[in-house]
Amino acid sequence: MAEPRVLIVDDEALARRGIRARLERSGGVEIVGECATGRTAVTAIRERSPDIVYLDVQMPGLDGFDVIAAVGVDAMPVVVFVTAYDAHALRAFDVHAVDYLLKPIDDERFARALDRARRAVNDRQGRAFTTRLSSMLAELGREATPPRRDSRLLLKDRGRVVVLDDAEVDWLQAEGDYVRVYTRGKSLLVRERLSLMESKLDPARFARIHRSTIVNVDRIRELKPQPNRESSVVLKDGTVLKLSRSFRDALRPHFGDT
Repeated sequence: MAEPRVLIVDDEALARRGIRARLERSGGVEIVGECATGRTAVTAIRERSPDIVYLDVQMPGLDGFDVIAAVGVDAMPVVVFVTAYDAHALRAFDVHAVDYLLKPIDDERFARALDRARRAVNDRQGRAFTTRLSSMLAELGREATPPRRDSRLLLKDRGRVVVLDDAEVDWLQAEGDYVRVYTRGKSLLVRERLSLMESKLDPARFARIHRSTIVNVDRIRELKPQPNRESSVVLKDGTVLKLSRSFRDALRPHFGDT
């Protein structure tokens, strides 16, 4: 029987490392990726089809419940929530037999949760899990419908606040603790990490093509292979951007196998 495929979703790098280390010590699973934001988690769940997802409840942008709403309860893998949530939510998890790990994570609790998640996958209990998850969301007052996304970006640039619709953004480049946002032949320098900016962008429109670059896929004119097995992304205005091999999968939902 194939090992269950696991995705780790948490906005804290230390928490992701802790979960990964425990999974690697336990063995018997295939870790298919890590996500630091809800939006990248939605994309990863759709593209990588994990069997189990360790899902942080509290994240900026889309939180864990928003991720479930965006993917759809019926399409969600088995979920182990990772949370520092309040007592009401923890009671709801317990009542509906939806597993969770309370931060800081206890090793014994982690082992039990992993064992139950494996059984849920192997015993084909997906439908029962979906029912429990729907019931828990209802008790918490969380609608199982996708959250309405605000397409506006509020960018602080040299003492002023610029309001842009994200459709106006061509591409973004990390510059240390700043992000340079390119729009309509101009650029804005914003004091914000690229990862946080990424969490505000629509994953259906934007793709990360390099650790320091995000592009509006509607602006792409062509993908150009290079002699060194790397590739370039050419925008409609002629801008040439490097496509890192480790981020090629991000373009598959938009262009297929490239």
